[in-house]
Amino acid sequence: MTNDKQNKIKIAIADDHAVVRKGLIQIIEETPDMQLIDQAGNGDEILQKLSSLVVDVLLLDINMPGQTGWEVMHKVHSDYPEIKVLILSVSSEENYAKQFYKAGAVGYLTKDSAPDQLVEAIRKVAEGGVYVSAKFAESMVSGLQKDSDKALHENLSPRELQIFCMIGSGKTLTEIANELDLGVGTVGTYRSRILAKSTLKNNSQITNYAFKNKLVQ
Repeated sequence: MTNDKQNKIKIAIADDHAVVRKGLIQIIEETPDMQLIDQAGNGDEILQKLSSLVVDVLLLDINMPGQTGWEVMHKVHSDYPEIKVLILSVSSEENYAKQFYKAGAVGYLTKDSAPDQLVEAIRKVAEGGVYVSAKFAESMVSGLQKDSDKALHENLSPRELQIFCMIGSGKTLTEIANELDLGVGTVGTYRSRILAKSTLKNNSQITNYAFKNKLVQ
């Protein structure tokens, strides 16, 4: 790749931690074939900015104030399908990455591994590939023999997990319905499926589970 701005990988960052953003920006600015286009501290802000930006790769934090990474990713996937979403998380890949890949993310990095893997991951997804760390690839292969040991949330579909996390963050069914543009009855049906698949009994248990497993902050 050349250093010409037109050929650089155009990157946006959405993360509510200023220190994390600063570290990511430093890596990007030190990499000749990459260009920081914009940054945001929450989901609402990045969605507003994306409407007027040309972005190749979005570095997206899972847990942010307002709209979560789940909600932002679904909207980006729907409204800006050309943008490649690379997830940043404090949660281990084994906990969460599989669901994000199912929902359309093309890469998943834990924040402690980002400094070492970020440049490689951005280049891979910008070229149309999917970035999977060696560690996660190994755990996926190992997991093929251990399906019975799955965490409860790994049995959920991407949409079910999205609603699971929204319930876990304290949102009501009406609030979820409004945000996802679904009927309250539809959200209630998803909730019933979630309870059946996860063996949890109520919203309180969903909240406890979500916090315990770092699915919400």
